[in-house]
Amino acid sequence: MTSLLAQTSAFFGGRAPVYRDWRRHLHQNPEIAFEERDTAAFLAARLREMGLPVKEGFAGTGLVASLKGNKAGPDIGFRSDMDALPLTEQSSVPYRSIRPGATHACGHDGHMTMLLAAADYLSRQDDLAGTLHFIFQPAEEAAGGGKAMVEDGLFDYAPCDLVFGLHNWPALEKGRIAVQPGPMMAAMDLFTITISGEGVHAALPHLGSDTIVAAGALTQALQAVVSRAIDPHRQLVLSITQIHGGHSLNALPDKVELRGTLRYFDDATVSVAHRRMREIAEGIATAHGVGIELDIRTQYPVTTNNPEAATIMLQAASLSSCGGDAVTQFSPSMASEDFAFMLAARKGAYAWIGNGCPTALHSPEFDFNDEILPLGAHYWVALAQVCQSHIK
Repeated sequence: MTSLLAQTSAFFGGRAPVYRDWRRHLHQNPEIAFEERDTAAFLAARLREMGLPVKEGFAGTGLVASLKGNKAGPDIGFRSDMDALPLTEQSSVPYRSIRPGATHACGHDGHMTMLLAAADYLSRQDDLAGTLHFIFQPAEEAAGGGKAMVEDGLFDYAPCDLVFGLHNWPALEKGRIAVQPGPMMAAMDLFTITISGEGVHAALPHLGSDTIVAAGALTQALQAVVSRAIDPHRQLVLSITQIHGGHSLNALPDKVELRGTLRYFDDATVSVAHRRMREIAEGIATAHGVGIELDIRTQYPVTTNNPEAATIMLQAASLSSCGGDAVTQFSPSMASEDFAFMLAARKGAYAWIGNGCPTALHSPEFDFNDEILPLGAHYWVALAQVCQSHIK
């Protein structure tokens, strides 16, 4: 194994400029959820150049490339997300997004490239056991592309014994792997609150019902759900992320819409939050003489690592150029990840790789750190080797 990884490191060192160019091409040409057609075409072309068969069209733009070894062994899935965020990039890099309203502000361009680079190396090996499925998933950013791929027959086509995901993480040292059994990322619910009243001239508010004032009162009151209704030993985040209402400077609108998210790790906790949100909405509606409708939709489950699969990822970290001292004890993130749907369908695990950058994910100034491209690719290769030796 040591010899193989030394060869792998040298190979990546020579190919690093190619991988960097791939990543920057993807960064410059981002596409948002379920619109990743050019992205999918680029990925498919690179994978076919490696001699891999590619199955396209999962959930519209998703694809799978399969590498079959010359010996019996397990079926293993490696997954990368593909989509960009609906943001306008604010960086000054020469390869910045050429598409207004779309940018790779979460590093999915780097994720795709790391997995492509691993496929590039592994496709040249002649001692592979089992089958590796390189899964490229659309619409991770709150659009449920992972669920859509599973429902579209992903694991019928690629019957994985284990499936793994890897995401770059700003809070970690460059190249360091963080993985543990159990929860890694929170579940997420989306909610929409519609406040309806009687629109009226802004100079005559007593003749109508003020949906703007009601929205303000409701926004503030909902913050008490976490601080006063949830057991402090439990974790829950309630965030209002959008407020829409009004078109005129001198009229009170007849409708205001609020949208937001809930993040949590257990159903009992979120059920309390749902109940209190409805009770608070009813109280605000009565107090302000408006109608309030609350629609809550469960979007993503908890991303939970299988203990055996997490151990495999930890072993791969000790054998890869990411370094042997993986992070194994940390608080799960309150962010969410629709890789959870793949983990619900197959055993597997999800890890973070440190990007060594201070800029937060989802910032319009975010740019993936190209220095970790060979490290992440090397980690995927090590993981493939560990899976082959671990599962007979």
